[in-house]
This record gives sequence, C-alpha cells and structure tokens, in this order.
Amino acid sequence: MDQTAKVAMVTGAGSGVGRAVALALAQNGYSVVLAGRRIEKLQETAAIAGQKSARMLAIATDVGRPESVDALFAGANKAFGRLDLLFNNAGATAPGVPMEELTFAQWSHVVSVNLTGAFLCAQGAIRMMKAQQPRGGRIINNGSISAHAPRPNSAPYTATKHAITGLTKSISLDGRAHDIACGQIDIGNALTDLSAKFQTGTLQANGEFRPEPTFDVKHVANAVLYMAGLPLDANVQFITVMATKMPFVGRG
Repeated sequence: MDQTAKVAMVTGAGSGVGRAVALALAQNGYSVVLAGRRIEKLQETAAIAGQKSARMLAIATDVGRPESVDALFAGANKAFGRLDLLFNNAGATAPGVPMEELTFAQWSHVVSVNLTGAFLCAQGAIRMMKAQQPRGGRIINNGSISAHAPRPNSAPYTATKHAITGLTKSISLDGRAHDIACGQIDIGNALTDLSAKFQTGTLQANGEFRPEPTFDVKHVANAVLYMAGLPLDANVQFITVMATKMPFVGRG
C-alpha cells in the first residue's frame, strides 16, 4: 500500500454516493479505505477504479458495532499509518409507513447506522488524527436534505439526519484545538440506484405522488473533493447540493 499519499476513509463505499466519492478520491491521488457491510460490493468499487485499486483497502464493517469499527480503524492504521479524511456516509432507511406502525427494531436499525455509526467512526478518526504526525485531518458527514426538512413517513431517517447536524457542529468545535475540521454535505436527489424511483414519482407533503428532479452524483463527489482539498485552517461547515431541473410531467 502507498504510504505517501493522503489517506481517506469512505463508509458506505459499496454503492451510490459512497462509491462515487471513493472513486473520485482515488482518481485525485488519495489512498482510500472502503468500508461497508458487503465485502463483494466494496470489491466492485475497487474493481471500477482499475489501476487505482492498488491504493484501495476494502474492509467489511458494521458501523453500528463498536468492535467492527475498531477493527476498521486498526486495519486502516496498519495499512497506511494515518488518516487525512473521513467521509461519514453509511446510511439506512426504514419502511415508509406511518410512524405508529414502525417497529422498535426498524427505528433502532436506522439510529444504529446513521447516528451511532457516524459517531463511532468519528471517534476512531479523531483518535488517529490527534495521534498522527503531522496531526489533524478532516471529517465530512453526509447530512441529506432531510437534515432540514422531512419527507412524509420518514421519522427515523429525518431524526437521525437532524442529529448529524448537531454532531457536525460538536466535532467542528471540539476538534478545532487538534487541527481537525468537520463539515457536512446535505444532498438532495443525487441519481443513484436508491433515488432512481424519485424520477417516476414519490409521495409529497400534500399527499400527491409526483416525480422529482435528480442530478448526476459526480457533482456530489466534486463537492466533497473541494471540501477535502481545503487547508485545515479553512472549512466548509455546511454545503447543500440538490437538483433544480424540473422533471417532465406529461399531460393527460
């Protein structure tokens, strides 16, 4: 493994936004630790990177379990010896049903991945960044438009994404003395396998099903690259990247 390049870690790197960001980081000279539940999906991401895959390390991880996160950071430290960037991206959703119909297990799963997972990974990153020389680094949390406004029947996801905003602010404040910056990217309808359904129609606050605009996920990757490329004495605290082109709606 290349121990001279900057090192990034991307959670949820097996698909969607995480995969796009991991590939962009690799193309821009980073060594990248790929974290996610399914090792085969992480290996797919590395394969897409082609020759850049030589600077990638895939580690199967359940971000909601402390022992799994500890193993992730131990593996990253052994392979690369430092960490310059954590993209806290792993996420989960619950069924889109009325709140009173959600099970405790469904609620707990979303909290475990979206909030506890982000917290545990931030802890691991902070420990490495404080101890390494030169010290410091950057954490970027994936917040989502749901950190600002809910979709119908999305209480677990919306609650955890609002909480990510508080976590981002706390990391930014507490990390400042240790040259650790923290920012948040809030994404609205980047086109991935998960969001493709928005193009055909999804439930709106007024009860209607309507198509929503989407945009190329590469723009998310470019935004993360910009945030990551700043010196540690500068920070993008919050950035929103969202679709604006109105979808075509046929007339009957």
